[in-house]
Amino acid sequence: MKLSAEHLCLSYGNDEILKDVSIDVTSKEFVGIIGPNGSGKSTLLKCIYRTLSPNAGYIYLGDEPLKKLSYKESAKKISVVAQHNYYNFEFTVREVVLMGRAPHKKGLERDTSQDYKIVQQALETVGMDRFADRIFSTLSGGEQQRVILARAIAQQTPCLILDEPTNHLDITYQLQLMKIVKNLDVTVVSAIHDLNIAAMFCDQLYVLKEGKIVASGDTQKVLTKKLIYDVYGVEAELVQDRKGRKHILYIA
Repeated sequence: MKLSAEHLCLSYGNDEILKDVSIDVTSKEFVGIIGPNGSGKSTLLKCIYRTLSPNAGYIYLGDEPLKKLSYKESAKKISVVAQHNYYNFEFTVREVVLMGRAPHKKGLERDTSQDYKIVQQALETVGMDRFADRIFSTLSGGEQQRVILARAIAQQTPCLILDEPTNHLDITYQLQLMKIVKNLDVTVVSAIHDLNIAAMFCDQLYVLKEGKIVASGDTQKVLTKKLIYDVYGVEAELVQDRKGRKHILYIA
């Protein structure tokens, strides 16, 4: 499913957070949103997954305007993995992943054998099937984030939004999570803090600075020493690995 945003603007009082932001994501593309803290990355994604409403502009899922869809209808098209996931109740891992089936339910409709099959497959995809009966809160941060990804997979949407999902994880869990996502046959839009992670996994990048798109295009072309300095104020060297992918070395 393709996704696009046109001329999005959003303000908090007198503070402009998004300033005429447009993105265009083709079906099954992995697109990264990068930029410094406070540049508007998460705000942009929250507009797409409807936690925030822009003051101006339009968002389309395929050819449908997002605002014309009910929340349940859009939840069948977009699933979300965000940074932090807190629960006040002691849910098991299986119960957390079953929450991803909610958009497909009518009223108080009970979970079916098909729902449980989908949940089991999602847990297997993220390598967490043996934890199905564990209490979610007893898991490590990396394990919890894989469970939340399994919930998004169980939602069976053609588009997945990642709102800086790896910021608090060590490198092992970061790579595990992103590799799983990369192998999903869906459209992915992800806000990414780590430029090396963006370089490894993203097909295209949009670069935000102070609420504006300042660069966009093929990941390997967008990431340059000049851009990194202009956007982040940091000097860097770029090197290629044996697969021809760029890696950033920062100069203190």
